[in-house]
Amino acid sequence: MDDPSLAADFPTPSREQWLRLVEGVLKGADFEKKLVSRTPEGLSIQPLYPKAEHAPLTARAEVAPWRVAQRVDHPDPEAANAQALADLEGGADSLTLVTRKAPAARGFGVQALTVEDLDRTLAGVMLDLIHVRLDAGGQGRIVAGHFATLAERRGHALSGISADLGLDPIGAMAALGILSAPWPVVAGRLGETLADLTERGFSGRTALADGRPYHEAGAGEAQELAAVLATGVAYLRALETYGHSLDAARNALSFLLVADADEFLTIAKFRALRRLWARIEQASGLAPKPIRIHAETAWRMTTRRDPWVNMLRGTIAAFSAGIGGADAITVLPFTAALGLPDAFARRVARNTQAILLHESNLWRVADPAAGAGGFEALTEALSERAWSLFQDIESDGGIVESLMRGTLQERIAETRSKRERAVATRREPITGTSEFPNLGEAPVSVLLPFPEPGANAGPKSRQSAPSVHEPVHIAPLPSLRTAAPFEKLRDRSDAFLAQTGARPRVFLANLGPLAAFTARATFAKNFFEAGGIESVSADGHSSLSELTQGALDSQAQLICLCSSDEIYREQAIEAVKALRAAMAQPIYLAGRPAELEQDLRAAGVTDFIYGGCDVLGLLNEALDRAGA
Repeated sequence: MDDPSLAADFPTPSREQWLRLVEGVLKGADFEKKLVSRTPEGLSIQPLYPKAEHAPLTARAEVAPWRVAQRVDHPDPEAANAQALADLEGGADSLTLVTRKAPAARGFGVQALTVEDLDRTLAGVMLDLIHVRLDAGGQGRIVAGHFATLAERRGHALSGISADLGLDPIGAMAALGILSAPWPVVAGRLGETLADLTERGFSGRTALADGRPYHEAGAGEAQELAAVLATGVAYLRALETYGHSLDAARNALSFLLVADADEFLTIAKFRALRRLWARIEQASGLAPKPIRIHAETAWRMTTRRDPWVNMLRGTIAAFSAGIGGADAITVLPFTAALGLPDAFARRVARNTQAILLHESNLWRVADPAAGAGGFEALTEALSERAWSLFQDIESDGGIVESLMRGTLQERIAETRSKRERAVATRREPITGTSEFPNLGEAPVSVLLPFPEPGANAGPKSRQSAPSVHEPVHIAPLPSLRTAAPFEKLRDRSDAFLAQTGARPRVFLANLGPLAAFTARATFAKNFFEAGGIESVSADGHSSLSELTQGALDSQAQLICLCSSDEIYREQAIEAVKALRAAMAQPIYLAGRPAELEQDLRAAGVTDFIYGGCDVLGLLNEALDRAGA
């Protein structure tokens, strides 16, 4: 809010004045390269934005707390029931039933082969007092039918049940690589299901346009939005073709977006979806209505190493989704990447939202980002890029056709490769994994480890009849975690430790006084330990003989020289020659003294480590050289 009494005392600076001051600080450096960052999709993020004027409100349908949703995914119905009751008693007001074979189950999932299975899972749960979202993948119609039947058996009118049945055959096809029948047949089944449920009084959301398969495959924010829009449009067309009005069809839809630790882009993404879908409604001749958006924190950002950091990532993601206007949020427990989370991890996930809602009171402002120049500019830029990508999908013949041709997979793969490069070079650092790793971390408990691939598939549903239609197969989108390549390095280190009793080691050969080598020794320690290579160091050495003796005493498989550029110019070549004469271990140098690089390599330096180098590739080679 402007304060006239103060504002009058200070002139309003212009952007040109600010830029002149910035130029003085940059001293000739390129403004775009130094201060403007870019997403993998090429969207630019400026360092400063002016205040936005007359920005439209983008918010939930009601100014009310978003729903706190908890996953229920234990394979045993009784254990799953205990999870559900504990979550509801602990503050959740929504349950997400993740069933076996759903992509999000990741080898676990509630058994829901029969109505009785669901009844045991939801024993004691008052279905008319909470919200339920079903996450059943390709078995969506079967599980939705079981749920509706269960509610009726318990005496509930379906009109009084708040539920999202989560039918998303397109998302399941994208994730699993299979559609049970040609799309026109599947679309007809979707229309039949909605007709049956409507006749029985159900007024909740039947179909879901889910962004998770695309996000987990490495899609950028605009690509995820485009895929969700294209999926929603495909369901509108399918339901209208079957005979439902466009208004009934859009009322049957809900949406799911992924929230990750990029606060600004996550907020902009959720705000953009509401604006984009309103644009589709207007193009369809409909007056825009508020949509229901579910949020789930990103599987892609979870880590197995130092999983406690996942609490921070999950908090930022939940905060961003709430600020962005999500109607319900599911926070993945911080141990999700390690296996089936226990009660403690589930409670932390639940309480993360409780703090944001009831201590921070985030829900009390309808659209906190409205009018903020940065958020409005990002929302607008993201909306325009997503709309263009949505049009590309439509030009392919729609999202089903684009997936069948492999076109959408190829576009996402291009974005994924850019992000993988950023992760490998640590331009996109992962705290606790590629940055600030902890080689001495204690193990974290889970209820069950991940089953072996192909295990725990469960028996086939007794409800499904043989299909007369051949299934459609496509290239599935991969489900990836960004940290996995670095975690593989740590796994190699663990195996070496189990085999030899010690981790691979690097001796930090520090030259000169403490002030000269501390910065690069710290960098080198962080660098090598990201690959599970333990660092051994000492204070600066007063002579080359002392340096080589320290390296020999360390029994390290690798050596890394650390000091300032000035000392490198004076001592590095002789130090490398002395080390090379005393031992055969690979020698690295922290830094990149360009004018000395050829001479240092000639003296015996194996490679250089520096900011922006291929950390992942160098660490793989270092482990090879260390025998791990």
